[in-house]
Amino acid sequence: MNIPENLKYSSDHEWIRAEADGTAYVGITDYAQSQLGDIVLVDVPTVGETLAQGDLFGVVEAVKTVSDLLMPVGGEVLALNDALNNAPELVNQDPYGKGWMVKVKVSNAAELNTLLDATAYAASIEN
Repeated sequence: MNIPENLKYSSDHEWIRAEADGTAYVGITDYAQSQLGDIVLVDVPTVGETLAQGDLFGVVEAVKTVSDLLMPVGGEVLALNDALNNAPELVNQDPYGKGWMVKVKVSNAAELNTLLDATAYAASIEN
């Protein structure tokens, strides 16, 4: 299972990569995409909205199920990864790279400290 050290993780299987300018990229983990199976749709209707940590920001639909996407930190949803409109399978192929889902402006950087590091996330999915 691929769990990059430079990311933070939510217990709901979202990852976040914070940038120096106060923005961050969010997606679902390799573990999450493997559990969902073939992803056929990423729907993020919240672009432009400011959401709190834990709020619903969209859904990901796989062949067999639909899963909610929850904000790992509070912030404004600045953009959706437009490439996913025509190629949602990028989430399966490259969940930490080309498969990112949203770019956000982080409201409270301290919330990043409430998330799991790679070691803690790895332990959480082993149980």
